[in-house]
Amino acid sequence: MSKLILASGNAGKLKEFSDLLQPLGWQVESQSVYQVEEAEETGLTFVENALIKARNAARATGCAALADDSGIEVDALKGAPGIYSARFAGPGSTDAQNNARLLQELAGLPPEERTARYWCVLALMRHALDPTPIIVQASWEGRVLTEAQGEGGFGYDPLFWLPDLNKTAAELSKEEKNRLSHRGRASLLLLEALQERQGQ
Repeated sequence: MSKLILASGNAGKLKEFSDLLQPLGWQVESQSVYQVEEAEETGLTFVENALIKARNAARATGCAALADDSGIEVDALKGAPGIYSARFAGPGSTDAQNNARLLQELAGLPPEERTARYWCVLALMRHALDPTPIIVQASWEGRVLTEAQGEGGFGYDPLFWLPDLNKTAAELSKEEKNRLSHRGRASLLLLEALQERQGQ
């Protein structure tokens, strides 16, 4: 079984990717097991930041590494918060603070002008100098509400309205969210790409 380092200390993500990739012969471990220092996300796109994080984990451990970079893109804000989604209200900001800032920025806008989408980019590098990393990306369309709704999820989920389902991302079951979300879709694309590469 090949070892794959997840460039994140998030236990939820670790379980998600372990379940997904184990059937393909990958044993997924968190970079925190190896005391890998967090990479400085200096990229200007989700793709650049995912590659920075994957390369950092691969270099520090000598193993293949997987990283994801994700966030929300709001049309009325010209794509913001984008790569700064986790720190929209400032360094070290909480989900509640980021949500409050987003509501403030969109104050007074009618529903039809509050369109947004979540993005997830996954990058898998076989080693730190891998010239052909696997990069996949997927999005999830929605709209930003004027107030939070639902107790589940994290990040901007309580504000992320899904018109087709008539509920927010925070009101979905874990299974529904994993199937429909940007990360769920990107994970399936990663799986396909890995199967294709292993079949070559």
